Amino acid sequence: MGFFDFLTENIAIDLGTANTLIIHNDKVVVDSPSIVARDRTTKKIIAVGKEAAQMQGKTHENIKTIRPLKDGVIADFDASEQMIAMFIKEIPALKKKLFPPALRMVICIPSGITEVEMRAVKESAERVNGKEVYLIHEPMAAAIGIGVDIMQPKGNMIVDIGGGTTEIAVIALGGIVCDKSVKIAGDVFTNDIIYYMRTQHNLYVGERSAEKIKIQIGAATEDLEVPPEEMSVQGRDLLTGKPKQVQISFREIAKALDKSILRIEDAVMETLSQTPPELAADIYNTGIYLAGGGSMLRGLDKRLSQKTDLPVYIAEDPLRAVVRGTGICLKNLAKYKSVLIK
Repeated sequence: MGFFDFLTENIAIDLGTANTLIIHNDKVVVDSPSIVARDRTTKKIIAVGKEAAQMQGKTHENIKTIRPLKDGVIADFDASEQMIAMFIKEIPALKKKLFPPALRMVICIPSGITEVEMRAVKESAERVNGKEVYLIHEPMAAAIGIGVDIMQPKGNMIVDIGGGTTEIAVIALGGIVCDKSVKIAGDVFTNDIIYYMRTQHNLYVGERSAEKIKIQIGAATEDLEVPPEEMSVQGRDLLTGKPKQVQISFREIAKALDKSILRIEDAVMETLSQTPPELAADIYNTGIYLAGGGSMLRGLDKRLSQKTDLPVYIAEDPLRAVVRGTGICLKNLAKYKSVLIK
């Protein structure tokens, strides 16, 4: 390797359904929505990330916004590849280079992913100049990012609620002992809110508005200690066709999300029931760690805690836990060799 080492740049990527994050030189250099806007006539990508997200739901027929990842896996190969390429070009330190450097990458993938989907991620990375591409399972990366010592002979339970999937895993000795990946996560929550607003208020709201509701007053339970303020929501009245505004409270959102959260609870319970007894004993002491954007839903920790009778901890900066873990792997490739998938 020797000589090529200084021509090679190391980057860690968390390629998420909702957000893509990239770490370079221990800094998060890209943190953008995983969305691209494409010109229908020329097939050119006109915007990625935040810029494309602002166009979502507001486009005319010549522009199409695409979310290249669905349920944590690549759904639109071309768009995802161009998106990754554009994000990598945005990294400040790589802009200065005369020619694009070879990249050593660690990318995280959902644990329930198939061989074919795994190859798609790898090939995308290779086509944007990835010379050495390693993959890591998301719950693993989340555990490392939270600061759990995964190599210990101790059981730890991680619940990572992302945009497309919820990953639940019990980790010990640097491996996943039992895991479950359910396709109920942030996107489903957003759709639940859209559906609720339509059926209860005859109000048609777009995806971006629903997401805003979720972030501003979303809740997993109706008894919160610090309830958020009511929120006014604008959309289209389904009866008259006119734009209208309604006030909603967090209690309504808790009702709207109830069924989906139940399914996450069930998945957690099922994973616990498959855990070997020695590890179950460890988990009784260590509790459950939550990561991912979905873990920021108000009262979710409390609700899971009541369901499982275990302490539930939310990672600090849960949105970045996974990419932080991926970055730590990148720095200590030798130590985490066993965790990575070549």
